[in-house]
Amino acid sequence: MIFSHISDTHLGLVQYGSEEREQDVYLSFNQAIDISIKDHVDFVIFAGDIFHVPNPNGTAIVQMANALKRLKQNKIDSFFILGEHDISRIRTTPIPYVYHNLEVSKYIGQGKPLEYKDVLLAGFDKIRKSEISQFEEKFSEIDRIAKNHCGHKILVMHQGITEFNKFAGELLSTDLPKNFTYYAMGHLHDHDKKQFSHLNGLVAYPGSIELTTSEGIKETKKGFFEVDVSGSEAKADWIELDTRPQFSIKTAYNELANSINEISKKIEGLERKPIIELRIKGDKIENDIIQTQISRLNAFALRCFWRISKYDVDSSVFLEKPIMIDEELFRLSVNALGSEQSAIFAIKELLPMLTTDRLKEATQIVVENFALYKKEKQK
Repeated sequence: MIFSHISDTHLGLVQYGSEEREQDVYLSFNQAIDISIKDHVDFVIFAGDIFHVPNPNGTAIVQMANALKRLKQNKIDSFFILGEHDISRIRTTPIPYVYHNLEVSKYIGQGKPLEYKDVLLAGFDKIRKSEISQFEEKFSEIDRIAKNHCGHKILVMHQGITEFNKFAGELLSTDLPKNFTYYAMGHLHDHDKKQFSHLNGLVAYPGSIELTTSEGIKETKKGFFEVDVSGSEAKADWIELDTRPQFSIKTAYNELANSINEISKKIEGLERKPIIELRIKGDKIENDIIQTQISRLNAFALRCFWRISKYDVDSSVFLEKPIMIDEELFRLSVNALGSEQSAIFAIKELLPMLTTDRLKEATQIVVENFALYKKEKQK
């Protein structure tokens, strides 16, 4: 038996206000569905952040509906949980529930295990870090059920595990129920998998299917897992998707012309126009000259960005590893606010809503957080 583990599809993301980038997300998503159908998987798991915002546009809703319809037509069932991008802080029915109600997919995000073809499935929607302790009893209960199940046991969650990313970590691997044979995770956008001695199965993040704004511009690979549970252990094979090329290139100002020449050769003949970022370091920089040089790339690139670096080109960890942008932002927030808890609220809860124009929800969580703060101060 084989199943697909897909996460962080972020359908409806319109990066840079670009229609092409919105279509890129749909193309990657449909690739994952097409490959799953071609490989005759038995079922598909969507591990949260199906949509980029809780109120997605009609195109995104239809893309997901058509994908689920195609899976059904090929006798492939699917299961899903909700990530933070799927859940509105204003009380309303999440859009993905529609697919459950129409019986084209099965919602499993409430922690209630179900059996499917001798496989035990259990899932939890996104849990806020402050609420993790409230789920200890639920974790213990599903762990007991998993222990008594003879076949494979799959736990689906949309959480950051500290051992994978200490800045995005919301729980430790030791917090997880231990008797599952595969942990289908979502939330972290880089693909990774680890086997812990204290857990009975593999913990795996397939990563996002396309680069999102929070990840920056970089050369990276995107995909999903196909997981074989025919034997006693779950074996996860990562499947790479064909995504639009993205390059982040550092250069000294006095070498800009040569760098542009090299980039032109690198991207010449690419099937899809790439996204390019230039990070320029130097003294006495003239913006007009930069604009003139970069204009040479416009015909070959979908988008071309540039910025002047305040750091040495060869020494900035921040620039060397754009993957760490979120972590660097979190670290700076802790320093500025003097509290890790406040930084978690500001960066992980409030900022995502403000950057996606969810102002009503942002206002609501500020009010809720302030009420909680007053309550704690009165103790």
